[in-house]
Amino acid sequence: MEKEISIKNSYRGKEFSNKKLLGIAGMGWMFDAMDVGILSFIIAALKIDWNLSTEQMGWIGSVNSIGMAVGALIFGLMADRIGRKNVFIMTLVLFSVGSGLAAFTTSLTLFLVLRFVIGMGLGGELPVASTLVSESVPVEKRGRTVVLLESFWAFGWLVAAIISYFIIPKFGWQAALLISAIPALYAIYLRIGMPDSPRFSALKKKERISAFEGIAKLWSKDYARQTTMLWILWFCVVFSYYGMFLWLPSVMVMKGFSLIRSFEYVLIMTLAQLPGYFTAAWFIEKFGRKFVLVVYLIGTALSAYLFGAAESTALLLTAGILLSFFNLGAWGALYAYTPEHYPTNIRGTGSGMAASFGRIGGILGPLLVGYLVAQHSSISTIFTIFCISVLIAALTVMFLGKETKRKELI
Repeated sequence: MEKEISIKNSYRGKEFSNKKLLGIAGMGWMFDAMDVGILSFIIAALKIDWNLSTEQMGWIGSVNSIGMAVGALIFGLMADRIGRKNVFIMTLVLFSVGSGLAAFTTSLTLFLVLRFVIGMGLGGELPVASTLVSESVPVEKRGRTVVLLESFWAFGWLVAAIISYFIIPKFGWQAALLISAIPALYAIYLRIGMPDSPRFSALKKKERISAFEGIAKLWSKDYARQTTMLWILWFCVVFSYYGMFLWLPSVMVMKGFSLIRSFEYVLIMTLAQLPGYFTAAWFIEKFGRKFVLVVYLIGTALSAYLFGAAESTALLLTAGILLSFFNLGAWGALYAYTPEHYPTNIRGTGSGMAASFGRIGGILGPLLVGYLVAQHSSISTIFTIFCISVLIAALTVMFLGKETKRKELI
């Protein structure tokens, strides 16, 4: 009881600090998105520079996801042992330094190794940052705040699209990677005065359990249903997202547009992510997490089908804009929803492992696209597969998910 009073008092006394924390975590999130976004454009550029096959292009995205799976697992477990703040800083430095080094690679093999390292940092940072913010704000603002945190992803993609449009054609993909390494300097600032979450800080040492105990608890009678639901949800969403969005500039080229023109269209589509996030942030506290996830996932599925089937430029752009709007709104709700299913001593483990399992989908998605393109499958067929995947995610939340709106964290 005393612990709950202390935590609630820390919420009331840190209104400005919580906003500052959202800004700090959001900037880290933005740099993550910038790196992933730039990668999608770099893959298209490397195909020309290094004469890559579609299978090799698919492996770049998949190796990144392998690293993200490993990072989400390892750093999620670490977050429950050494704190959210420490892991957040470690992962930010890891992917930033990796991005800088990748700019100097001259072979695909070394580039893939560094993409694995970068992926570890990315995969570890995202669920840990959302857990940190989720534990640091009052219950009535928690969902909206985490969705707003996720909205920084759109700004990162927007910066990535701008950098890729103006920098890559004139100065090369190496310059774009060097720019993405800037977060390493920002991480030094993060060390100064950033608080850990009040819930983790209030957790007594005897309440912290080992990694093996944490994993076992996820599959205990009390948490098996939500763990199953979250793992399926994460797998389907990540599988479809990385399969579609990492290939988006390349798919535009396959549909007959020039590299620069494809960058222009992807930039337009990226702008639609912002209203997707902001509407999800509004609805998530008004109608609940399940409502936002199910509606936005169904919207994503329909948009993916239309995008794959589009034959005119107008329909292609419209479907792409709707795809960005609904898909990224669903992502915001996903990050708000996931940490709310577990108690503090396994929240990092639960969020990290769900994200880690999801990254397996991120490995398979880009590889599947590369394989199907090599087999001369139509873009329509490829996007129909992603449409079905997202519908499975929506049905899983509908039938297995529990509403967590206004649920007090324990």
